[in-house]
Amino acid sequence: MTPPPPPPAGQRPGLVDAATELAEQWNRWNRRRASSARDHLIVHYSPLVKFVAGRVGSGLPRSVDPADLVGYGVFGLIDAIEKFDPSHGVKFETYAAPRIRGAIYDGLRELDWVPRTVRTRGRRIEQALTELERELGRSPSEHELAAHLEISIDELAAWLSEVATTTVGTLDRAISMGFEPEADELDGSHTPVVAVEAEELRSIIRQVMRELPERERLVLSLYYDENLTLADIAEILDVTESRVSQLHAQSVLRLRSRMRAAGHL
Repeated sequence: MTPPPPPPAGQRPGLVDAATELAEQWNRWNRRRASSARDHLIVHYSPLVKFVAGRVGSGLPRSVDPADLVGYGVFGLIDAIEKFDPSHGVKFETYAAPRIRGAIYDGLRELDWVPRTVRTRGRRIEQALTELERELGRSPSEHELAAHLEISIDELAAWLSEVATTTVGTLDRAISMGFEPEADELDGSHTPVVAVEAEELRSIIRQVMRELPERERLVLSLYYDENLTLADIAEILDVTESRVSQLHAQSVLRLRSRMRAAGHL
C-alpha cells in the first residue's frame, strides 16, 4: 500500500490549511445546505460582524450595548451566507458587509434606543425649520433658528450634537430612524418605510437634497456618496469634527422637514 504524501512544509500532519477548509465548507453549504457547514462559515466570518458593529457603534451613545449590535449583525451575516452566489464573482466579505450593517440598523430601529428628549428636540428643530422656511421663503440661518426656538446658539449646537447620534446608516435609514410619529400615527402605518417604498424614498431624498444650502449638501454628499468620515470632512471644510456632526444632523433634519412638508413623510 502506497503511503500518503507528506504534508506541505510547515503544515502539521492531519491538518488542512485554512483556505482549503473554508473552500470545502462553502462547497458543502452550496451543494447540500449542510447546517454544520453554515455554522462553520458563521464562526469564520464573525470577526467581520464585530468589525462592522464596531464601526457603527463608534457613533452611538454608550447606552447602546455593543453586544446587541453584534447580535443584530449576526442575523445579517446568516442572511448573506444563505443568499450569496459565488458565481457572480464578488468576494463574500464585499457582499456581506452592507447586509450586516443593514441588519444592525434595523435592529437599532426596533430597539428604539434614541432617548425621548433627543427625539423631541429633533422634532422641535424640524418644525422650526418648516415654519421659518415658510415664513422667510428661504433656508434660515442658525441664529434665526435658535431665536425661533428661544434658545442660545450654543444650546442649538448642543441639541444638534445630540440629534447627530440618531443619524446613522444610509441616508434613507438616517431619516427613518429619527422619525417620531404624531399621536395619530402610532399604529406604524405612516412611518416613512411604509409610506414610501425604499427606492422611491431614495429618489425623493436626492431631489430634495439639491435644494439644500450648499454647505449642508456638500456634507451629505461627502459622507454618503464619497464615504468619507466626519474627521475627513472636517479637514476638508477646515472646521472641527463636532461642527461637521452638527451640520450633518441639521442637514438630515432639514431633509425631514422638507419631505414632511411635501407629504412624503
